[in-house]
Amino acid sequence: MKTNPIVGQGTPLHQWQTSSHLANMAAIDILSLVPEGARAVVIAPHPDDEVLGCGGFLQVLADAGRPLQLISVTDGSASHPGSERWPVERLSAVRPQESAEALRRLGLPLHSLKWLRGGFADSQVAAREAELSAFIERHLRPGDVVFTTWREDGHCDHEAVGRASAEAARRVGATLHELPVWTWHWATPENSLVPWERARKILLSPTQVARKRHAIHAFASQLEGDPRIGLPPVLAPYVIERLLQPFEVVFL
Repeated sequence: MKTNPIVGQGTPLHQWQTSSHLANMAAIDILSLVPEGARAVVIAPHPDDEVLGCGGFLQVLADAGRPLQLISVTDGSASHPGSERWPVERLSAVRPQESAEALRRLGLPLHSLKWLRGGFADSQVAAREAELSAFIERHLRPGDVVFTTWREDGHCDHEAVGRASAEAARRVGATLHELPVWTWHWATPENSLVPWERARKILLSPTQVARKRHAIHAFASQLEGDPRIGLPPVLAPYVIERLLQPFEVVFL
């Protein structure tokens, strides 16, 4: 993996939209990945990754009545380093609130949704990876279907959470599927680092994409940078558009 590949504006959207690689990717039904009687567990490095990575198919799972467990590993408080407008203390409180609003916009049943906050330090997850894996293991059951960020996604926390989740799932006997999030920024359709042979598309309806867009816009902190210190928004428009294609991808 390159050193900090999340720089600049990344791969233009049209390269993904015109990719024959993506066009020919096999589709899969999310309800076949999470069959009746199974529980879906979504492990998000930061509050918003659950929506960015799988806000579309979360709607399908909720509509089908599949039990959902969400684990937010960090509170995302390091997203604006050096900002007085978005200091760590404010982000620690605001970002989980933004996630709750985003999940409401997706139509998820907040009254019955199981949601754990891990309290791990943003951008420092790798330093406590073994502890995180043990934490996740305590909250998994055999037969769970786990969705988390890809182990080579390009952000240190995404990669550490992916590794810790994979180890926990292996020990428990749960199934693990990985989600590209920042991959859409630094990779290209031909990039050999991406395990395209494991990739499957979960097709989304226009309504599901629209609800996902509405949910992403609940993350006000991430839509704002801090111009006073030259900090751009984490979720710039070109980032959001790459995450709103009419499908989501999982690595099986």
